[in-house]
Amino acid sequence: MVDFYTENVSELSVQYNSQQFEDVHQSWQNYWPTDNKLVLDVGAGTGRDAKWFAQQGCEVYALEPNTEMRKAGALYTQADKVIWLKDTLPELTNILALGLRFDVILVSAVWMHLAPSYRERAFRKLSNLLAANGKLVITLRHGKFTDSRVSYPVSITELEGYSHCYGLQVIHTKQADDNLNRQQVSWETVVMNLPDDGSGELLKIRHILVNDSKVATYKLALLRSLVRIAEGHPGCIIDKSDGKVAIPLGLVSLYWLKQYRRLLSFPLSSVAPQNDFDSTIHHTGIQQSSNSQKGLGFVKANWHALDEVSADDVRIGAIFTGDLAKAVTGSLADCATTIRDMPVKHLWHKHQSDKHFQVIKKPVAKQPSVFIDKEYLASFGEFILDESFWQSLKVFGGWIEPLIVNQWITQMQSYSLNQSRKVTLEQYHHALKWFDPKRDTQFVRARVDELISSKHEVNSVWSGKSVNKGYHIDHCIPFSHWPNNDLWNLFPTTISENLNKKDRVPSAFLLKKSQDRVLRWWQNAWINEQDKSIFMVQSIMALPGLSSNTSSFEEVFEAMFLQVNGVKDKLLVSEWQ
Repeated sequence: MVDFYTENVSELSVQYNSQQFEDVHQSWQNYWPTDNKLVLDVGAGTGRDAKWFAQQGCEVYALEPNTEMRKAGALYTQADKVIWLKDTLPELTNILALGLRFDVILVSAVWMHLAPSYRERAFRKLSNLLAANGKLVITLRHGKFTDSRVSYPVSITELEGYSHCYGLQVIHTKQADDNLNRQQVSWETVVMNLPDDGSGELLKIRHILVNDSKVATYKLALLRSLVRIAEGHPGCIIDKSDGKVAIPLGLVSLYWLKQYRRLLSFPLSSVAPQNDFDSTIHHTGIQQSSNSQKGLGFVKANWHALDEVSADDVRIGAIFTGDLAKAVTGSLADCATTIRDMPVKHLWHKHQSDKHFQVIKKPVAKQPSVFIDKEYLASFGEFILDESFWQSLKVFGGWIEPLIVNQWITQMQSYSLNQSRKVTLEQYHHALKWFDPKRDTQFVRARVDELISSKHEVNSVWSGKSVNKGYHIDHCIPFSHWPNNDLWNLFPTTISENLNKKDRVPSAFLLKKSQDRVLRWWQNAWINEQDKSIFMVQSIMALPGLSSNTSSFEEVFEAMFLQVNGVKDKLLVSEWQ
C-alpha cells in the first residue's frame, strides 16, 4: 500500500486537494474545531484537511506514514501552523511520546486500510490521545478499490463496541454518498466524545493519594517517581505491548533514591553544616515512617557509603568509579527491593490480585565503574504498568504531582519525630524539591567559562551575539514548566535575551532559525567523547523518537523541536519570538 502512494503521490495530491474540506466533511459540521483547538489529523495525506484546520486558527499535528505524501503535505501547508510527523496505526509511537491530548482527532479514509486485528489497539491509543470532552471523528469508506490498495470491511457497530469498551460516547453518525460520484463507494461518519479522561486511572491515582492507608511515605515516593519519569523521560520505555508499558526498574530506583537522599539528609538545625545528618539513629533528616524505632528498608551499608554524594549527583549521565560505583549499584538494588516488597505489593485495585504494578527484579553485579545510562538502569529489571496509567501520568502530571507533595507533607507532619523537631512547612517544601537550584547549570557554566578562557568565541544560540563579556544559561524549555537540567536543554544567551524570554518557550520559527547556532554550540561544547556520551544518553532518555544508539546532534535537535512544541501545547506555555 505504501508503494502505491509513493508511485501516485502527484495524481493523488491533485485528486485530494481538488475537493473542499467543507464538502468532504459536511457530515460532522457541528463538531468542526474552532480557534485555538489542538487537532490531530491521522493519515493526513497531502494536507488538505490539516491546512483547513490551521486556517481556522487551530494548532495541527499531521501524521502520515508515507514519506512522499508527507513531503507533499508539508509543502502544501508550509505557510500554515502544521507540524508533520511520521507515524502509523496502530503504533502511533511518535505522537504518543509527546504526551499531548487533542480536542479533535480526525481519522479520515483510513480505517478501512487497517486490518481488523489491529483496530482495537489503534482505537485504544486514539482514545488515550483525546482531551476531556475531545472528539474522535472516523470516516468509514464502503466499497472496494479498483487499484492495488488493500481494504477491509468496516462498520459503525464495530466503533460503537470499541467506544463502549474505552469510555467514549457515540454522539453522531451520518451516511453520505461519494463526493467523486463513484457508484460503488459510500461513506459513514462517526463522531465519538470523551466525557472525562476515559480510563478511570485518575480516580485510581487519587484513591492511592487520598484514601489508601500509609504507614510510610513509600507509596507517595513511588507515584512521584513515576510522574517524573513519565513527564521527563519518554525515551525510557523498554517495551510497550498488550496494553502494558515496561520501564527500567533502575530508573524508578534512581528517582526514589534522589527523593529520599534529600529528605534524609535535610539539615534541620539552622547552624548545622549543609551535609550534616540528624543524630537520631533510625531517622536522619525528616522522618519518613510512623515507626520511629525502625529504620527504612533501603537505608543500609550501601546507602551510608554514599554519604558524600548529593541527590543531584545521582543523575542520568553521571559516572562513578571505585567504591562509589559499587555503592551506587548496591543502593539502587536495595531501593528496587523495597519498591517491589513494599509499595508495589500493597497497591491494588479492588482486589489484592489486581495489582497496579509489576516488578521483575534482576541481580546486578557491582562493577568498579558505572555510567548511568538506559542500559545500566535496565539491568536492574523492569517496572511494568498499564499503558493507560502511564498515559494519565504523562498528561495529568502537572495536576498529580502537587497533590502528591501536599499529601506527602501531611503525612510527614503526622510523625512524632518531625513534630518534636519542629519541622516547618517551608522546610518540608524545600526538602521535596527535585533539584538544588544552585547546581542546575553549573556544569554548562563551567564549559562556557572554559571556552572563553581559551579564546573561543561563544555566541548566543538565539541571536548569534557574542557572550564572551557576559552571559546567562537559558533553559530552552523553562525549568518552571518542565524541570530538566540536561545538556541539550541548556544554552548560552545574552543576559538581556534570557531576562526577556523569562518562562516562555522559543517559537517554532525561532527554533528553526537558530538551528545552525544550536548545533554549533553542541558540537563545540560537547566535543570530547565522555561529554558527548553524557549528552546523548540524556537526550535519548528525555526526548521522543530517538533510538538507543543515537549519536547525531541533528537528530537530537529534531527531537528537541518536537518536545518544545509538545510542552507548549500540553502546558499552554507562551511562545517567545
